[in-house]
Amino acid sequence: MRTGRLKKIIFVTGTDTGVGKTVLTALLVAFLRRRGRAALAMKPFCSGSRRDARLLRGLQKGCLTLDEVNPFYFDKPLAPGAAARNVPLGAVLGKISDLARRCEILVVEGVGGLFAPLGGNYAVRDLIRSLDCKVIVVSANRLGTINHTLLTVEALQVAGQKDVTIVVMGVKKPDISAESNARMIRKMAPRTPVFEVPYLGFGASNGGGVKNNVIFLKKTLARLL
Repeated sequence: MRTGRLKKIIFVTGTDTGVGKTVLTALLVAFLRRRGRAALAMKPFCSGSRRDARLLRGLQKGCLTLDEVNPFYFDKPLAPGAAARNVPLGAVLGKISDLARRCEILVVEGVGGLFAPLGGNYAVRDLIRSLDCKVIVVSANRLGTINHTLLTVEALQVAGQKDVTIVVMGVKKPDISAESNARMIRKMAPRTPVFEVPYLGFGASNGGGVKNNVIFLKKTLARLL
């Protein structure tokens, strides 16, 4: 595990909502902490529920409050920019910087996809562009993911992001495309590392499941980082 080369911030984005960003973020922070790294994780924006933020907080053994893990919460299940337009980009960057100063590695989970609006005039991609970070693009292993994944990677590259990795997450009921999606993505984006994570079951999004899966996936997570 070449953790000496890790950037200070790892940003986990996705091709859409519900593709496995929280599960992967939880796996990464749990894996890093298990390896003795001073790692923290946060999800700056949550809409509709704070369940994801509570999972991340629980994996960090009381190091952070819920409001530190998730400083911007909106009760309506909408993109943050649609729910409220009063969170300046500078305020978000400030919260991220505050936590980055308190740890060796900070894992930041985004919301939705790259163009999910976060404020009146910026989206997830703008937030990423403002950070010196490694980006992990999460996609679900189902029909349509090739197009969504390649568009997301291209949009990041257009924005000047060079350190990009793809993780294709298994789904409960895979369709016929699941056998070839990762292979086709590798073929069409040969310079971008592509990793696969199998479907981890219903318990993948609870603390116990994350800790068990860190052991199960330790080789994949080490290579990914």
